[in-house]
Formats: sequence, C-alpha cells, structure tokens
Amino acid sequence: MKILHTSDWHIGKQLHKIDLSPDLELFFDWLLAKIKEEHIDVLLVSGDVFDQANPSQASLKQYYNFLKRMIGTDCKIIITGGNHDSASVLNAPKEILGFLNIDVVGGAPENISDLFYNYRKGEEQVVIAGVPFLRDKDIRKSVAGESYNDKIEQIREGIKAYFSAINTHYTQHCQGLCFIVMGHLYVQGAHVSESMRDIQIGNQASVKGTIFGEEPDYVALGHIHKPYAVSTLKNVHYSGSPVCLSFSEKEEVKQVNIISVTGKHVDVDIVPIPKFRNLVAFQGTLEEVKTQLQKYSLSSQLISLAEIIVNEPDENVQIRQDLEELLDTHDNPELKIIKSKLNFINKVRGASEAFQPGISVADVTPMQMFEKRLELDGHQEHTDELKNAFRQILEELNL
Repeated sequence: MKILHTSDWHIGKQLHKIDLSPDLELFFDWLLAKIKEEHIDVLLVSGDVFDQANPSQASLKQYYNFLKRMIGTDCKIIITGGNHDSASVLNAPKEILGFLNIDVVGGAPENISDLFYNYRKGEEQVVIAGVPFLRDKDIRKSVAGESYNDKIEQIREGIKAYFSAINTHYTQHCQGLCFIVMGHLYVQGAHVSESMRDIQIGNQASVKGTIFGEEPDYVALGHIHKPYAVSTLKNVHYSGSPVCLSFSEKEEVKQVNIISVTGKHVDVDIVPIPKFRNLVAFQGTLEEVKTQLQKYSLSSQLISLAEIIVNEPDENVQIRQDLEELLDTHDNPELKIIKSKLNFINKVRGASEAFQPGISVADVTPMQMFEKRLELDGHQEHTDELKNAFRQILEELNL
C-alpha cells in the first residue's frame, strides 16, 4: 500500500497582494499525475487547506475542482483541519464527500473513535488517526485568574493527553495493524518561516516529538512550512507547504512524502516538487540593486517575484526618490518587484522609519506593529506580559 503525505496548501494565499492560486494549480496538476504514476492508495492532507477561515468563492472552487479530479484515481483521501481552517467550512460537505472516498475531519470530534479510519488493500491494512489542529477548548478547561504561563503548560499537557488517548484507542481496538497518526501542531525544533502568522501561543506551547509515543509507525504532521524530519527513527515528519509562501522559503526544495506499507514496516520516500515560480532577493546599494535587476534572467513557468533591500550609507532624499522611480518604472516580463526596503546606515537623528517605499500595513504582522507601538510609546516594563496578552487576543480572533 502507498500513502502520500502533504499539508499546508493555504488555498487563497497572497504574497504581498500577489495571488498564489496559479502556483497551487500547477502543484495540483503535478500531484494528480504523481498519484497516478505511483499508484497512490491514500492521500493525507495534514491541515491548513485554506489560508483563511472564511475562504473566498475562488478558493473553494479551486479546492473542489481538485477533489473532483481525484475521483477517477481510486485514491482515498483524508483531510484534516489546521489552525487557519474553519472546522465548519471543512465539515460542511463531509457527508457527501464521504461517498466519494474523501474523509474530512475539520475539528476534534466528541468521540476519539471518530478520528479512526481503516483502509485495506489486498492483504495490507492500515489504521489512520486523522487528528486535526487541537484548539484550546478541545484540550483544556479555562480557569478564572490563571496566568499565561499556566495556560501554556495546560495546553502542552492537554496535547500530550490527547495523543496518549489516541494511542490507547489504537492499542485496545487495532493492535498489530500499521498505524499512522496525522497532526497539525508545533513540535520543538521545527523551523518557522515568515509566512506563518505571528500567533505564537501555539508555538510557545510547543511539544516534544516523543509525545506521539511508540505506537505510530508514521506521524504525518502539518503546520510548519519547511519540510522537516522530527525523527527519522520514529518516522515523524513535516511534509511542508507545496509552494513557497514567503521570501524566507525561497531556497527551500518543497516535497511530498510517499509512505510504502508492508505489514507494519514503513518506508519513506522524499519526492521533490518542481519549482513553478522563483522568489528572488536583491541586496546592496541602489546602483548595485539596479545592476542585479538588469542581469536577472532566471525564468520559470510563472513570473518571478522579487524583494529588494537597498542599503545606503547616509540619509538621502534623492535616494528615496530614485528608489520610488525604480519601483514605478521597472518593467521585466520575467520579474515583478513586490517588496522593497530602504536602509540608511547613518540615520539622521529623529528621522522617521515609518515611511519607506513599498512598505504597507500588509507587509508587517500584527505582532510587529504591536511591538513597534510599544517601542514608540517608551514601554520598558511589563513588555513580555503585554506581548503575551496581545498574542492571546490574536489567537482568539484567529488572526
């Protein structure tokens, strides 16, 4: 039996106002061909199917179009919800999709048994626990007057207890069968990229890779966009996002994981995904950046996206104007500048950093804006407590 593990599609994602749906459409074309070529029996999607809890009609259409194309492959699908997903949105067509060999777990059900799926192919049989992103209400009870640190520790313990209950159910009902656990959470040691929103409560409540126990033969994780093996010995893997979602991911080779099952033995093959679009960065003085832009010729299926970082020694109004002119007049059919930053090494005392060419509210995270506000207001005491309180607000609002 062959199982393919992917995650973090983030359908509807925009990178500095550039729609990434063409990137995902090319990935879906490639994925469909790979599933047919490799005769994949089960597709696992470990959370963050959408980038927003309330996806646009265009995002929903892209999602359902892919599922429709999968129907003729005879490949079963398990889709779990992530922290960006709305459980109700994913679960809405759950009953209909179930008739099409597509199982959906948008959020944690009341009974753990509802997370378990049993698939058979010939003599091979595999049990899969489709664990979605575990929200606060799923794993602990709030207590009036509790501290932030108490909350974080309770979340850690709650996650640990939940996966322990998953293993207990497996041991009591499915002992001896190949066991795969899905999850969408932050495991210590994983790399966080710029594209992951700064809701750090989930990251501060990170857990150790050992919480999955000895029972699973493979753990299919989502949430971290960088492909990452938490433990090759225990087969605990993040597949990562299929396309680059931020400039911090521009050098990464994206992948899917193909799991071959024989009895309880599992082999994991890492399959690289072709790069459909290049994200590039140019850095130096304005003249150096101009030269780099002129020399750029690396082509891809989709137009390349660029960030430019201009570093000049002294504050200079003319440099600002020249950079603005470059952004307005740059015309290259293979390259689009979507992000820019201007740094002066020797800043004029009192000069504002707020008005840099190309910088908008969309280019910074809510936490970065809050930290800047604290800095401007001169807050030096209780900053950690204020930041933690703000993180909790972001978590509650799912921003």
